[in-house]
Order: sequence, then C-alpha cells, then structure tokens
Amino acid sequence: MGYDGYKKVKGNKLIALVDRNGLPLACTVYPANVHDSQLYEPTLNAFTIPDVRDHPAIISADPAYDSREIRQYNRNRRIKSNIPVNRRSRKHSKRGRPRRFDPELYKKRSAIERFFSWIEAFKKVTPRYERYEHSFLGLIHLACVMMIWKILG
Repeated sequence: MGYDGYKKVKGNKLIALVDRNGLPLACTVYPANVHDSQLYEPTLNAFTIPDVRDHPAIISADPAYDSREIRQYNRNRRIKSNIPVNRRSRKHSKRGRPRRFDPELYKKRSAIERFFSWIEAFKKVTPRYERYEHSFLGLIHLACVMMIWKILG
C-alpha cells in the first residue's frame, strides 16, 4: 500500500448527483479531508452514458460550490448554475454584474437531502468508517440499486 497524498482521516465523503426526484445519477467517494468544490468535476464526469452526449441543463448546488472555476466549467458545457453566493469566502463585495440565482429553483434542491436520508436508512452505510473507499462505494451503489428497485418495482 503506497502513499496516496492524503492524510489519514477517519471516514469518507459521499458526493452525489441526483435528478429532481432524488434518484441517484452519479455517486463518488473521497477522503473526508478534500473540499467539496474540488470534487465537483469528478462527480459530473462520473455521470456518463456511453454514446450519449447528454448533460444536466441546470445544476443547483450548495454555497460551498461557489467558485469561479466551477461556474466557468458549467458555462463551457452550457450548464446553467444555480448556486448562491458564498459570502463567507469573499473578502470584499463583488463588483459588477450580480450572479444569476433563482431562490424558487433552489428550494427544489431538497431532492439531494431526500437522497441522503434514503442512504442513511441503510444502517451499514451510515457510519462511513469503511477502511477502503472502494468498499464504501460498493455499499453506496448497492443502496442506490435498492432505492431504484423499490421505486420501479
């Protein structure tokens, strides 16, 4: 086992992309000491369908994802960003054109909260202290399959 560049941390971080009904589209697992904004692109890249060049039209995200890089990434892929401004990360108020933000659309972001409450219903997934990330991701995928099976079946 080699050094992977991360400090030893307890736990893993689950990042998910869900549709407006709360069904999972992509899930990724990373060590808990990596900031959420650095995991944005790998999570969107995990949502790929072979031979289909489809992407989300609008993404609503937490204020933790308010960065110039994420907004530029979305703009280059013609994805509309609905991310509130994170006032804690700004030293000075931003001049110029205000960021586009729709509070009514942001209220529908509760789908991700519903997804995480479904995931927490699976007792093995809740503690998040698996030794390996791939075994934790396997449990997450199993929980996602069970969620989709319950809805479709």
